[in-house]
Amino acid sequence: MRVAMISRDTLFSGPGGDTVQMKQTAKHLEAMGVSVDICLSSSSVEYNKYDLLHFFNITRVAAILPHLKKSNTPYVISPIFVDYSEYDLLHRKDIIGKITRVFGRDRSEYFKTLARWIKNGESVNSLPYLFQGQRKSIENTLNRASVILPNSKSEFDRLGKAFNFRGKYVVVPNGINKPERTGDNSNNKTGVLCVGRIESYKNQLNIIRALKNSDTRLTIVGKPAPNHISYYEQCKLEAGNNITFLDHAPHDKLVDLYRSHKVHVSASWFETTGLCNLEAALEDCVLVITDKGDTKDYFGDDVYYCDPDGVNSIREQIEKALKSAPSSALKNRILTQYTWENAAKKTLEGYNIALKQNK
Repeated sequence: MRVAMISRDTLFSGPGGDTVQMKQTAKHLEAMGVSVDICLSSSSVEYNKYDLLHFFNITRVAAILPHLKKSNTPYVISPIFVDYSEYDLLHRKDIIGKITRVFGRDRSEYFKTLARWIKNGESVNSLPYLFQGQRKSIENTLNRASVILPNSKSEFDRLGKAFNFRGKYVVVPNGINKPERTGDNSNNKTGVLCVGRIESYKNQLNIIRALKNSDTRLTIVGKPAPNHISYYEQCKLEAGNNITFLDHAPHDKLVDLYRSHKVHVSASWFETTGLCNLEAALEDCVLVITDKGDTKDYFGDDVYYCDPDGVNSIREQIEKALKSAPSSALKNRILTQYTWENAAKKTLEGYNIALKQNK
């Protein structure tokens, strides 16, 4: 079986959780005998070489449509359906915020796509998208897909509420690579760690405000997103002396940081999973996680949930986490259920269903 995985043009220049998901899933599929090529959405794809196309990021549907026009190859989709409309509605002061408040989420996403085209040069090579708009384009794409591969049942349910489509799905959980050692790393850990791309949606500024000039050390790891440089500058401006910024770190450096910090906080305005949360829990960090999105499908009652809009909520949950022990139940669940090997197996299950129904 030969598969082309296709995603956003900034997959490697602006890496995120989807970058890790694609690379790790491809790696483990290759180990299972599947030939996988990772392609950027604007690249030229020789469709006749592949049995199946695998698209990522349904909200970037404008980048998917040109491929569907050129190819009759069956396809599956990992939607990675993140909904930041609450933040856009309540807190964005720019034109996107105004559009969201007046016209709603789908029109807002349409204009975000145009903005990425104008500001970053991300191509919009699809006249159907320009005429159909965001919602209709997504619905048509989902309905034509052979199989949907959400990261959780919660994500699939949200898709069903947001869009009119019917289709088969296989839940493919996000994962981690099993570490060489999984002993107790909970001794001599101090401070709070926050790993992730720096942008308003990830909400680092409220985390900074929650811990600014406190006795708690905060380390923020990540690069600013291309359209969020001013937000990054605001974060640095407001940070106190107890706060350190580190650039995007290689994985071995991240592991060292997880092992030395007591708490990992992810107060995003929305998370499907947050791969960094899985990795941090595996290294015996106590987790403080947003209550927005699909996080409870993965983490249950084994973490502290915060309201991303509440600085006091973030501070209070971090203070509780600093006094708590890491969850061994969560760690064991991650090791048995949330691995890239399992993710690849479930992905291959989806591939086989897609190919069977397209014989």
